[in-house]
Amino acid sequence: MPVTVPNFWDPRSIGDRPLIEPETIRFLASDDFPPFSFRDGTGRLTGFNIDLARAICEEMNAACSLRIKSFDALVPALVREEGDAIIAGLAPTEANVKTLRFSDRYLGLPARFAVLKGKEMDPTPEELAGKPISVVGGTVHEAFLKAYFADAEILAYDTATEARAALGTDEVVAHFGDGLSLSFWLNGTTSGDCCTFAGGPWIEPGYFDRGMAIAFRAEDSVRQAAVDHALNRLQINGVYSELYLRYFPVGFY
Repeated sequence: MPVTVPNFWDPRSIGDRPLIEPETIRFLASDDFPPFSFRDGTGRLTGFNIDLARAICEEMNAACSLRIKSFDALVPALVREEGDAIIAGLAPTEANVKTLRFSDRYLGLPARFAVLKGKEMDPTPEELAGKPISVVGGTVHEAFLKAYFADAEILAYDTATEARAALGTDEVVAHFGDGLSLSFWLNGTTSGDCCTFAGGPWIEPGYFDRGMAIAFRAEDSVRQAAVDHALNRLQINGVYSELYLRYFPVGFY
């Protein structure tokens, strides 16, 4: 099945290059967040975020560096000006946007339904009314099901492993969860090639609309504007699509 590459940018909004562009960007990242940033078998730093940072610098014709920190140390390092931008999946939450500036979203994290192969369905509220659905308890995914699939039998499990395993035992007809992690499970060995996505991505505001963005110091409007322009250009020229397909062979959109 062809992989759908998401597009978060309107090509009509790209405009001219910013009048002021930084000559350097010192990115801060972690190295324990596969497939976004990790060390390969040779110890080389790689991943979707890492390659995207390099592509941004090439598009801007800026000197680029990467400094690795633990995730908890990234924001303090940015504030201390040990780097200029964090590319590590830091979410633009209400708390974060009060103290940091964020780029445009470069990757969304939709929710998806998964079902057993051979039992494909259109997972609408009407189709799943009265039917059992597995989900991890206490998550935004469970809250969404309770709000929009209230007529279904919602079965909450302690872990994603248990919620997904329920599909194979016929305890449920569908599982609802994070599309990104589900894509790796479907393409991995632990799923036993049992299942497939059903329906499309769920990106409802207030539930699944935050995604990933690059963080800057609150006053650094110059780098933020330059990076936003570069991200849009990478979508238009196909570089973003190439990176997405490289790291997400089972698309989650």
